[in-house]
Amino acid sequence: MTLPAGLRRAGLVLHIAASVGWLGAVAASLAMAGLAVTADDPRMANAVYLLLDPLGWYVLVPFGIASLVTGVTQSLITVWGLVRHYWVVIKLVLTALAVAVLLLYTSTLGALAAAATAAAHGGPPVTATASPLVHAAGAAILLLVALALSVYKPRGLTPIGHRRRRPAATG
Repeated sequence: MTLPAGLRRAGLVLHIAASVGWLGAVAASLAMAGLAVTADDPRMANAVYLLLDPLGWYVLVPFGIASLVTGVTQSLITVWGLVRHYWVVIKLVLTALAVAVLLLYTSTLGALAAAATAAAHGGPPVTATASPLVHAAGAAILLLVALALSVYKPRGLTPIGHRRRRPAATG
């Protein structure tokens, strides 16, 4: 599929914007999760847990899905292809894994927010947990690896990439 350069660039802008937004939201989550773990006041940890739940659903999930969808779209409309180059395949797997873990982890964020809400209404304070910190740190590392793959584009064609290259070379 060949699209005009202007449309391909617009798609690339959308992909970069979604990916940068996702990385920024992960950075915010990492900072807040660090605050929850290090806070002396349990009310501070509770406040963080109340914020992480909507941040997950209204920022992290939309940016993650948008990054995945725009990335797949970009690979399909450019010379890189979806499965021609190892770096694209690795980036796709990392991104899909990150989105899947994020979607599963939102239930944990919801449970922490529910416990924090109960604490705000007289229930016991939520014990600070390192789980959001560990997940946010893992997501940040994963997204930075995906970013590095996008910038450096290490060489290496998949078997499909080699098969598709041969007919073009002989024709």
